[in-house]
Amino acid sequence: MPAVRPAPERLVHARDLLEFIDASPTPWHAVATTEAILHRHGFARLDEAERWQLAVGSRYYVVRGGSSIAAFVLGSGRPEDTGLRLVGAHTDSPGLRLKPKPALGGDGLLRLAVEVYGGPILATFADRDLGLAGRIFVRTAVGAEARLVGIDEPLLRLPNLPIHMNREVNDQGLKFNRQTELPLILTTLSDEKEAEAWLRSRLADLAAADEADILSWELAAYDVHKGSFWGAEGEFIASGRLDNLASCHAAIRALVATGDTAATAIVTLFDHEEVGSGSAAGAGGTFAADIVDRLCHHSRLDAEDRRRTLARSFLISADMAHAYQPSFPGAYEPGHKVMVNQGPVIKTHASQRYATNAETAARFMGLCAAAGVPCQQYAHRGDLSCGSTIGPIVAASLGIASVDVGSAMWAMHSARESAGAYDQAYMISALGAAFAS
Repeated sequence: MPAVRPAPERLVHARDLLEFIDASPTPWHAVATTEAILHRHGFARLDEAERWQLAVGSRYYVVRGGSSIAAFVLGSGRPEDTGLRLVGAHTDSPGLRLKPKPALGGDGLLRLAVEVYGGPILATFADRDLGLAGRIFVRTAVGAEARLVGIDEPLLRLPNLPIHMNREVNDQGLKFNRQTELPLILTTLSDEKEAEAWLRSRLADLAAADEADILSWELAAYDVHKGSFWGAEGEFIASGRLDNLASCHAAIRALVATGDTAATAIVTLFDHEEVGSGSAAGAGGTFAADIVDRLCHHSRLDAEDRRRTLARSFLISADMAHAYQPSFPGAYEPGHKVMVNQGPVIKTHASQRYATNAETAARFMGLCAAAGVPCQQYAHRGDLSCGSTIGPIVAASLGIASVDVGSAMWAMHSARESAGAYDQAYMISALGAAFAS
């Protein structure tokens, strides 16, 4: 039988998600948006370079590298007795990033050279209204300062060839050479030096700085169309970056709604998952372990009690899942056709591309039952390569029992993805039950 859908008023979570994504075109913006939510709910910012003074029942967060953030509610119980409740997700999404010197003049046009970040469906970025956002480092009297910038209006474009010059496009698919065919058209300037000067001038305006003080930048092109509801009853949502800002949003909303608990509740949102997590700010770095160590130090745990804490802990790796698309039935494992609007998906892979095992799957099923939401199970088709998540990485580094879950979605890694409008409420409820457990 179909799952009972949440009452229409619970679609507020889907609306809030779309607003969260619209405000977060890059990982740095996602962290800033998350930080604003945490501030409104009484979380105090910590500095990794300072000593932490923590109080039971209080709420804290810490930022690493500007693009990863962790937040926690300090539980009242001894961690070696209660363990920790962790939810991990990632702030980055596949797309196009500007190179350090991107200006390409000539042929009467200024284009910007881009580098492919992660594994986007490149064809979906063609013929779209692309904006530009990220961070710019500016020289100041006290050192380099990062400033978030964004142009959320149509600025850049990747025009297709007409079919008259690419007759096979409908049979062989739209393909782009990553070096020669991806530069984005910006304006009508021909001289390369003039183009570079124009770009630096515009970036200086965005950063409210002098051109001479612009040092470096990390900027991404993105589809500026706002998130929307669609379908006969508005039962679906569409947006860029659902993978994986939907999981970030669900984790944070569940955390800020968490009251006093015995076990410390932690959310870690990492950058660089889409490129392997191997960075100081990624799940392959020490961010999660450093937070656990500092919490254990606060509780004056010795090495034995730290291990006892981890043995009683539980990690939920929250990333999106592949919803069944009936036009392509051959892409799916027959017994694992998960559906949008049918609740969280437990993801399993025998070769540990996902961290789930039978025990942790059963534990998450129990959490969903406690929250009154349905859940589903997913396994990837055996003859297709399976993606991975932060789950196996963090589980291996900490030695924590872990499960990989996500909300079902269509067109993962497209410039514009789709999902179920009811699933955000389901996921928030399930994660909330985990924090309260």
